[in-house]
Amino acid sequence: MNPTPGTVYLVDDDPSMCRALVRLVASQGLTPRAFTSAQEFLDSGTPNRPACLVLDIRMPGISGLDLQTELARRNLHLPIVFITGHGDVRTSVRAMKQGAVDFLLKPFSHHDLATVIHQALAKDQHRQLSEASRQDLQNRLQTLTPRERQVFDHVIRGLLNKQIADELGASEQTIKVHRHRVMEKMRVTSVAELVQAAVKLGLL
Repeated sequence: MNPTPGTVYLVDDDPSMCRALVRLVASQGLTPRAFTSAQEFLDSGTPNRPACLVLDIRMPGISGLDLQTELARRNLHLPIVFITGHGDVRTSVRAMKQGAVDFLLKPFSHHDLATVIHQALAKDQHRQLSEASRQDLQNRLQTLTPRERQVFDHVIRGLLNKQIADELGASEQTIKVHRHRVMEKMRVTSVAELVQAAVKLGLL
C-alpha cells in the first residue's frame, strides 16, 4: 500500500501503547506525534494537514469522546480513529455519529489500524483540496463588481440575457459585456461550469 503523506497524532494514556503506535505509524512512512493525554494534545496547537488522530476512548481527565466534541467546537474537523479496550455499542454509535472514521477494539491487528489510518489521511487530504478549491472560487467571486455580481446571480438562475436586461434595467448588449467579464473572472467557459462553481460556493 502506498502511504498517504501526513501526520498521525496518537493520544493514549498507556505509554507502552503509545510507543507501539509510534512504531506502527513510522513503519508506514508517516509522521507520528504521540501524547499521553487529551489536554497535552490540545496544548500542542492546531494540527498540520493532512493529518488524522488515533485516539483512546477512556483516559483520565478529558476522555476521547470529550476531545472529539471539543475539536468540533473549535471547528477542527480532524478525522478520528478511536481505539479502546472497553468498547460498547452506545459509545461506538456516539463516536461514529460525531464523525469518527472507525472504532477499533484492542487488541487490533497492525494491518487493520494501518488501513484505517490511510483512509483517514486520504479523507483529510480530500477535505484540504476541497477547501482550497472553494477558497479559490471565493477569491474569484470577490473580484466581481457589484453589477457583475448581479449578472452572476441571474445567470446561475437560468435567465437569458434579455431577461436579465429587463430585470436590471440595462441594455441586452451591456448584459452581454458583463456576462463575458463574469465568465472570465470566474475562469469558466460555460454556464454549466458557472452553476457548478455556485454550487461549490453554497449559492445554489
